[in-house]
Amino acid sequence: MTAEVEAPAVAKRAVARPERSVGLLLAILLVAANLRATLTGVGTLLPAIEQDTGLPAWAGGVLNTLPLLMFAVTSPLVGRVSHRVGSTRLLVLSLAMLAVGTVVRSLPSTACLFAGTVLLAAAIAVGNVLLPTVIRAHVPASRIHTVSALYVTVMGVVAAVSSGISVPLAGILPGGWHSALAWGAVVALAALAGWLPRLRGSGPDAGARTGGSHAPTPWRSWLAWQVSLFMGLQSLAFYTAVAWLPSILSGQGMSTAAAGWMLFCYQLVALATGMVLPLLTRGRADQRYPAAAASAVMAAGFAVLLVLPGIAIVGCTLLGLGTGVCLVLALSFQSQRATGPSETTALAGMAQSIGYLVAAAGPLLLGILHDATGSWSGALVALTALSVAMAFTGYGAGRDRHVRADV
Repeated sequence: MTAEVEAPAVAKRAVARPERSVGLLLAILLVAANLRATLTGVGTLLPAIEQDTGLPAWAGGVLNTLPLLMFAVTSPLVGRVSHRVGSTRLLVLSLAMLAVGTVVRSLPSTACLFAGTVLLAAAIAVGNVLLPTVIRAHVPASRIHTVSALYVTVMGVVAAVSSGISVPLAGILPGGWHSALAWGAVVALAALAGWLPRLRGSGPDAGARTGGSHAPTPWRSWLAWQVSLFMGLQSLAFYTAVAWLPSILSGQGMSTAAAGWMLFCYQLVALATGMVLPLLTRGRADQRYPAAAASAVMAAGFAVLLVLPGIAIVGCTLLGLGTGVCLVLALSFQSQRATGPSETTALAGMAQSIGYLVAAAGPLLLGILHDATGSWSGALVALTALSVAMAFTGYGAGRDRHVRADV
């Protein structure tokens, strides 16, 4: 069974050797650079992809949703595999698979477009789960927030750059959108080069070498479910905004170019907020109020887009403020609420499996709702309500508690 315990009660059991290596930090950030870059550019290229391949709109929606479904399917398996082969080996393998999947996706074939997306999404899922484990194992508890904010910042910057340069690259490179999709392989190869030297001396995780079992997934812990639902709802809001925000704004009378800049503004504000958060919460183990307040700010942002579309810049700014805080907290909770590296992998696998399953439903169902009603109003009402629900899960997940699994 699983139980919640006071954080101080398990502090001594959760001690890990602090590794203040600049090389390790750079390696972490290189992985972070790959966790969104190959995904965010697809939305801006989707009209060209659909026109060139003849894909119907529903298939384009599937292409956007497929990575999230793969995250949900793959994440629970990462803990068991990393326990047997070792976190470093598995991370290196995933980076190689990410490079291969990115190239396969760019080939002139609809089948390759979807097959490559499956490969690269599975590879990204491994990085999503293992990064909190690496941070939990090598970073002092007092600096987890800071390192999490750094990798979220790098992840967001590269994602925003990918969104911004994909269409221009498609216009100037031979091969059009195919080449624009392929550029992410360069980032994957850079990360692979940063992690290959760490293979020396690596092996199965400590528990596997001593015959121990990997930490079980904490399905019975309400705290773990709160962490998972908070992860899912913030991911749903983010991926829905990336997929549909330009369409929502265009449907309200904004030009396509201006809507694209609004999406850029949203991501820029989220990045800035994520960078500032560790300064505001330094030394605070209890994150209930930041999580709940940031969720409420996101609800206000969606409400502004619904009732006051003329000041969409205010709505997008509020969404960015809330998103930046919620993303850093959602990732930090996966390290902070566990008692050790193995438990972090188990919690992160659960949080990201459930989280991305929730997130996957967002863009698809809201797109269907729009098609059924001919308006984005219903979708914005739903997003506002879900953000309010996220405030309650964030308040629970932000408590200074740990999930403990007793086998």
